[in-house]
Amino acid sequence: MEEISPETAALHSEEFPELLAPLGDDNSCHNSVADEAQCQEGSLIPQESEKIEPEVTEDEDLQKEKDQEQVQEQEQEQEQEQEKIIPMTSNPTFSQQKDEILGPETVACDFCIETQRKAHKSCLTCLVSYCGDHLRSHLEKSKFQNHRLVEPLQDIEQHACEGHKRPLELFCLNDSCCVCQDCVVEEHRGHRTATLGDARGEVETELQKVNADLEKKLTAAESAIGKLQINTTSIENSVKESKMAIEEQFSDLLEAVRKAKRDVFDFLEAEENAAMNQADGIKAHLEQKCAELKKTQSQIKNLAKIKNDVQFLQDYGEWKKHASDDSLPSVYIGLKDRLNSYMQVVTESSQNIQGLLHSSYKDKIKALSKAEKFGIKTTVAAIVPPKHHITAPEPKCREDFLQYASLVTFDPDTTHKFLRLTEDNRKVTNTSPWQHPYPERPERFEHWRQLMGAESFYLSRHYFEVELRGEASHVGLTYKSINRKGTESNSCITGNDFSWCLAWTGKDFSYWHCDVEKPLNVGNFSRIGIYVDFPRGSLAFYGITESMKLLHKVNANFSEPLYVVCWLPRKENTVLLVNLGAKPSPGSELTQLREEP
Repeated sequence: MEEISPETAALHSEEFPELLAPLGDDNSCHNSVADEAQCQEGSLIPQESEKIEPEVTEDEDLQKEKDQEQVQEQEQEQEQEQEKIIPMTSNPTFSQQKDEILGPETVACDFCIETQRKAHKSCLTCLVSYCGDHLRSHLEKSKFQNHRLVEPLQDIEQHACEGHKRPLELFCLNDSCCVCQDCVVEEHRGHRTATLGDARGEVETELQKVNADLEKKLTAAESAIGKLQINTTSIENSVKESKMAIEEQFSDLLEAVRKAKRDVFDFLEAEENAAMNQADGIKAHLEQKCAELKKTQSQIKNLAKIKNDVQFLQDYGEWKKHASDDSLPSVYIGLKDRLNSYMQVVTESSQNIQGLLHSSYKDKIKALSKAEKFGIKTTVAAIVPPKHHITAPEPKCREDFLQYASLVTFDPDTTHKFLRLTEDNRKVTNTSPWQHPYPERPERFEHWRQLMGAESFYLSRHYFEVELRGEASHVGLTYKSINRKGTESNSCITGNDFSWCLAWTGKDFSYWHCDVEKPLNVGNFSRIGIYVDFPRGSLAFYGITESMKLLHKVNANFSEPLYVVCWLPRKENTVLLVNLGAKPSPGSELTQLREEP
């Protein structure tokens, strides 16, 4: 067996005292290396230089026998003590006498074959875990003294470089990954590296700063949520108060209209009464006149009966003197013409009042709503500075756009049942006519085969890229308030005024907004970049190859957070949210598909 230095043995004995068993035989001490040194000094075994040939006497023989007996007793005591302190690993049959029970999280020894035993240490140099018995060589042989022993590790192979099969001992600061010694001189040549311990310290410090920043943002967001909740109550109360005030004003207005109506009706009733009284007076006069005429008629009949001419003429002269006026008054009362005039006045007044209402209320309120966009302000931007201020220069190249790259995934709860999500919710495919057993959700699209992103774009700049496959695939941005259950065109992202989308027609691209299509005639691109500057109300679509080409740009007043939205109306339509940094393939399958008739 290979010998080790006392220093190495002492080091291992301090680090793993429970595993290091003492070595020895009948002619050596049964203690540690230090005890052996004491033996060499003459405490138990005499040195060769001290051996002399004294004269032997009888007393000396007795004394020597006693000394030998004493030495034997000491050796027996030492053997007994040694048996007490010898650990389990020094007894090769101990593990066979008592099998260890390994739990699901227990690391097993890689060398045990028949009976697996619990590993005591893992070697990062060998990438192997050892039980107590098989660990002895690492503790006793000098060639293993530089191996790095740690507590048992699950999946220790993960601590090895996949390319070089060597332990990951360093951390590349440039690429933020663990590397082995061969990586440092090959693909990571010239990069800044640090030991795993030093790198962990730096990363932990960085994570503490990030966590502190996240705590500030979280506090600000929670504060904003609280204020939004307060604002919600305030909005409800404000609207309720406004409704009450407006109700009071319109009640007054209605009361004024009702009063005007009563006044007009009272006037008409007065006119009616006057006309009726006039008619009644004329009627009474006519009735009296009729009586007088009948009386005169009777007198005339009586005159006609007189036979004596003198008497007849004298009575006639007397009747003539007392004859009444037989003229009749006019019975026409011109009230209808007067009423028509009144009706014309009331009609014109009503029309004027209605026009005044429209001009004073409806038109002014409509103009006010255009001039002042309603919005809710929070203190998030004030507490946590935005990542990119609005005064930052406009991006000019793809590298500039990538600094605004946003992580985007699809929201499964919004996905139509004919659409299938894959690749960690970054890829969606129309699988018509096959439906998927998605649970019922109020936010799920039912009629239009659409889905939305899980992340919102708000208060800053954002950039992402997609790949479209199949004719009639649509991608764009919309508000969360889009109707999910409707069948009308305004429930589709092409048919409302709060969605902006780009569509692949099979030969070219079209831009859709508010049910209006605008052909772009920009050619074929396998990848589309979408950039939104929320504070400025700017949205742009780019074709991505080795460079970027602006396909279309629009300006809008965004009043709500924006969400990625896709419409895949046809079978095999596919939209992929790209991992930014991957270069588009000029001869990709998508390009070939688009060239098919």
